[in-house]
Amino acid sequence: MEKNLTYKILEGHLVSGELKKGEEIGIKIDQTLTQDSTGTMVYLQLEAMNIKEINTDLSVAYIDHNTLQTGFENADDHEFIKSSAAKYGIVFSKPGNGICHQLHLENFGKPGGTLIGSDSHTPTNGGLGMISIGAGGLDVAVAMATGKYWLKMPEVLNVELTGKLNTWVSAKDIILYILDELSVKGGVGKVIEYSGEGLKYLSVTDRATITNMGAELGATTSIFPSDEETYKYLKSQNREDDFVELKADDNAEYDDVLEINLEDIVPLVAKPHSPDNVDTIENIKGLKVDQVAIGSCTNSSYTDLMKVANILKGEKVHPDVSLSISPGSSKILNMLAENGALADMISAGARVLECACGPCIGMGQAPKNNAISLRTFNRNFYGRSGTKSAHVYLVSPEVAAISAIRGSVEDPRKLGNIMDIDVPEIFKENDNLFVYPPNDRNGLEVKMGPNIKPFPINGQLKEGVDGKVVLNVGDDITTDHIMPSNASLLPYRSNIPYLSKYAFSTIDEDFWKRCEKNQGGFIIGGDNYGQGSSREHAALVPLYLGIKAIIVKSFARIHKANLINAGIIPLEFVDEENYKNIDIGDDLEITNLINELKVDGEVYIVNKTKDIKVKTKFTGSSRDVEILREGGYLNWVKKNFGGIKND
Repeated sequence: MEKNLTYKILEGHLVSGELKKGEEIGIKIDQTLTQDSTGTMVYLQLEAMNIKEINTDLSVAYIDHNTLQTGFENADDHEFIKSSAAKYGIVFSKPGNGICHQLHLENFGKPGGTLIGSDSHTPTNGGLGMISIGAGGLDVAVAMATGKYWLKMPEVLNVELTGKLNTWVSAKDIILYILDELSVKGGVGKVIEYSGEGLKYLSVTDRATITNMGAELGATTSIFPSDEETYKYLKSQNREDDFVELKADDNAEYDDVLEINLEDIVPLVAKPHSPDNVDTIENIKGLKVDQVAIGSCTNSSYTDLMKVANILKGEKVHPDVSLSISPGSSKILNMLAENGALADMISAGARVLECACGPCIGMGQAPKNNAISLRTFNRNFYGRSGTKSAHVYLVSPEVAAISAIRGSVEDPRKLGNIMDIDVPEIFKENDNLFVYPPNDRNGLEVKMGPNIKPFPINGQLKEGVDGKVVLNVGDDITTDHIMPSNASLLPYRSNIPYLSKYAFSTIDEDFWKRCEKNQGGFIIGGDNYGQGSSREHAALVPLYLGIKAIIVKSFARIHKANLINAGIIPLEFVDEENYKNIDIGDDLEITNLINELKVDGEVYIVNKTKDIKVKTKFTGSSRDVEILREGGYLNWVKKNFGGIKND
């Protein structure tokens, strides 16, 4: 069989199972990453496993989300993560160093390697030819402890790129084009593997923009071959020794193929409130703009920001527009300062922010009421910006920069000839914001502040489960709906009891009160429930509130895994019409759960209020069933490993 690139890398890392579509496989994990928004839970879980050191080649703890220190909470979390990193042998990236995915691309990602991270945009490093998967924090903690990760063998969708992008069309437009073609559900259960003659025109940072937003397709990950462009990038970062050429075999087999001629793509935009609500810039040209935000792990590379600086040079940001720019790394910011590009941005009237996620994660720069905000980010979910009435549009850096000057949405093709960006052959090294673990780690202890509370742990599965329906929601519910992320809540990511009062608050502010009154219950939902972030808080908070099962039409991959890890039962309607027959307040009961919960098993739910029986199904592996029966992944790990000991 002629092998695709995804198969080759997985085959080289396989530790259990068979590489057959839909079968559970275990793979060796070379690297992990965490960030501070999810990291505290990861390191609390690592502590609970009673290990001495990690079992990966490299693990890195980044501080890039919760960098506003308006109180002690974020700073305490950072100190907890730093002390955990020192104890276990993990590299620590200090606040201000940059965004985890951009930093990992620059410093650590390796073609042909495997990486999982407690952030849904970990697939960014697929731009280097690496299998990079976003996962829940507990999966990452177990991977650090054991060096292993389990997943269902995905389908592989080949996206074949031909032709060359037209002037002022960029990598952001490519991924928006694909989102328009496939939707936010189009990548579920798939790896998106890129090939074709068009690749030679895409740099590694272009590719990273595309793999980054593969998360918005719901894909397990996305990957590009490792080729001349990969070598050029690694050499620029003084890492040419990490290069290895990797590509699919000629006539490799794929589950499906999507052919795209890059010449057919024009400047695009994702309109509110979904990344797949795609239109052309031409169709919304002239829309008045209040705010422009440039940066995030999607579009904060040196090349992206140099394009922005060149457009802004000698110009002035429109009086009615607030323009903010977040460089992806301290290395990039340093280079912009040295070559004068930073001065061009500031002179034009831009607000230059810290090298961090910032506005993308809702940490500052919330727009005014009813604002139109253009952002080069990856998500425009309702309320994510921090302002519920704001309308967020996702665009390329080129569109963002010219629109900031004009005060309204503008097509960058109006700028004429394309600018020539001189990318240095060698980037200036700067690792002063990395803290490497000490050689002698004996006796080191973690430092835990008062805001860090224990994470909830479920009990063993019971034969019978009953309760009221406490919420009924529609399609495409995101983790931002389930557990909102903004500047006021992010400091409490280590405090599940506090966060619980804000669960589903953008949809129903009384949700937590109903849970408290009814001692938890059931949640009913539509298609693609739990899309978006990898944050396991969207599972841990419902667990704390007593949610026993979530019954929907379909789940997003990472959130379903997080529910299983937490011990919350994820069920899917067999007949989607039954979704309409269940209301808030209905009394539900499952009487034979232990026997019915099995691989591809049918689980019957009795709606006692309406006197009807509803058939649902559980789709998961035998290991998933075992985890749920034990009441969650941590309980399963303790039972099977007795507290993981290093080999």
